Amino acid sequence: MKTDVLIAGAGPVGLTMASELSRYGLSVRLVDKNTQRTDKSKAIVLWARTLELINRMSPNCADRFIETGLKTESVNILSGSEHIGHADMKEVDSKYKFVVMIPQSDTERLLEEHLATFNIKAERQTELTDFKETSDGVTYVLKHADGSEETAEASWLIGADGAHSIVRHKLNKEFHGSTLLSDWMLADIYLTGVQGTPAINIYWHADGILALFPLQGTRHRIIANVGESSGPIGEGNRPAPTVEDIQRVLDTRGPGGIKAEDSVWRSNFSINERKVDDYRSGRVFVAGDAAHVHSPAGGQGMNTGMQDAFNLTWKLALVSRGICQPEPLLSSYSAERSPVAKVLLEFTGRATEAALLRGGVKQSIRNHVASLVLGFAPVTHTMANLLSEISIGYSDSPLNAHTQHPRHGVKPGKRALIRENEPPVGFGDAPRFALFAESNNLPSALLLKYSALLEATPRAPLSPDSLSLVRPDGYVALATKSGDWNAVDAYLNQFLPKAS
Repeated sequence: MKTDVLIAGAGPVGLTMASELSRYGLSVRLVDKNTQRTDKSKAIVLWARTLELINRMSPNCADRFIETGLKTESVNILSGSEHIGHADMKEVDSKYKFVVMIPQSDTERLLEEHLATFNIKAERQTELTDFKETSDGVTYVLKHADGSEETAEASWLIGADGAHSIVRHKLNKEFHGSTLLSDWMLADIYLTGVQGTPAINIYWHADGILALFPLQGTRHRIIANVGESSGPIGEGNRPAPTVEDIQRVLDTRGPGGIKAEDSVWRSNFSINERKVDDYRSGRVFVAGDAAHVHSPAGGQGMNTGMQDAFNLTWKLALVSRGICQPEPLLSSYSAERSPVAKVLLEFTGRATEAALLRGGVKQSIRNHVASLVLGFAPVTHTMANLLSEISIGYSDSPLNAHTQHPRHGVKPGKRALIRENEPPVGFGDAPRFALFAESNNLPSALLLKYSALLEATPRAPLSPDSLSLVRPDGYVALATKSGDWNAVDAYLNQFLPKAS
């Protein structure tokens, strides 16, 4: 039987894709060449915006991730014991006024358990080896653990298969960017002597950077650069750091008094900063690390990939179910998400460059300027919203209404505020837009015409005298004055299938 969607890669991005598409009633196959989900911590941060979107997946879904992880409320930049900058997550414009520190192994487990509620599980030791787009779908070849091959069909293919994506390679999409010519150490290790409440602490030192991320108990993630390299860089090209190596870095770059105990995982890695230009080729899409890879500065790579999934799935569901025509919905995926990755690459690149700045005078100027700028409350508030990805929006999206009325409510492309005691937009078994408007004189014909696209009941306006139409992923599509039902009709009508 032909499947609606084949997803290659069962990491956090692929699992999120599969869960959301299954929630919307599409048939899904999720394949991964690995024998099991990761047992490593890998990506360890869930930011507020990702938690908001996770909470649409099922009632209180985000709570399971929060309960499993560690809530952390601060991000600090330090030099020894000198405080240079601070971002207080309690200032984030979300009910999730914290960051959740959770190993990727737990994130994947929780996503697998959620996916299982739709009777779907990842097909492990199953590798996508080839595919070809047809007029109405994609024919693909899978290689199974016993060496046998299977040829099958899907209407759509999503490559969430990591930085070495077979989907990206088969599409001949160039991975633009560069690799930093430096080696880095990574460890999950138990530490004693860490002072204060749990916080993400980033230390700038003459020798380089040291980043400490708290996990449960005394377990921490450590990231530090270990110098430039004239030869091959990354994992496998030098021995994994020893506990003694880690202790030397802690003593040199840290505040003092921190002792390294038993380690859980130790490795080397290199930093790649790359992305493709276009996330789509016909009926084939790429997402997550298959589309963009980043410096770990900020811990936003996995979050960005999962948000790729939240962006694409509602659009693909509406098209696959015949509710909407393919364009402009499907082309908007890359148009919206590619700029987000571009900005993130620039941000993490500059952050890494600043942290690795060499020279005593330059470092002193950097520390002074950073301390001065980050001492202003508006700056720290902006920094908290930036890190938490609450500030992400799609101001240049092709899905934004052309008739914008900035004085009436939130501008199109911006995230709509999520109010307490109100279900998140996009919940349930179908992706629907939500009207935030006074219902006086609401034409019943409008709700009837768009019953498959609109929630049945309008919600209270986002601001006085305003009418807002909010997309299933929580971003404002249209903002106008109260009672402008013609604008709503004109906007939604563009998505309906055209009569042949």
